Amino acid sequence: MERKLVLASHGKLASGMNSSLKLICGGITPIETLDCYLTEDFDLEKAVSEIMERHRDHELVVVTDLFGGSVNNEFLAHINRADFYLVAGMNLPFLVEFAMQFQLADSLSKLIETTLTTAKQSIQFCNQLISSEIEEEDF
Repeated sequence: MERKLVLASHGKLASGMNSSLKLICGGITPIETLDCYLTEDFDLEKAVSEIMERHRDHELVVVTDLFGGSVNNEFLAHINRADFYLVAGMNLPFLVEFAMQFQLADSLSKLIETTLTTAKQSIQFCNQLISSEIEEEDF
């Protein structure tokens, strides 16, 4: 079954992430983006329904920007669909690792779980990290 990856966000975060991802990874995985609420007449329900219909015969992973936000919630309505995976909290470390393995992974569910663990570890408070390293060196 063919796999598809969609990034969806409020504003242009999704297309911006895709741009950065292509720069870092070279566009190894084709990614569809959904930038929401850029116009007053934007219809989120319609946009999400069109994506879900277009990819009804694919394994589909959607990564949204904000858990509990309107974009995530609209996709959440489809959570019981077979071969559909929804991830909230879009960030570049997650996307880089995920995109590199997306087409080759045996299990998308397992790939999502392991990539989330790694991505969480990449979030650091640099001031505190550097300060503690300096203290260790002084000791």
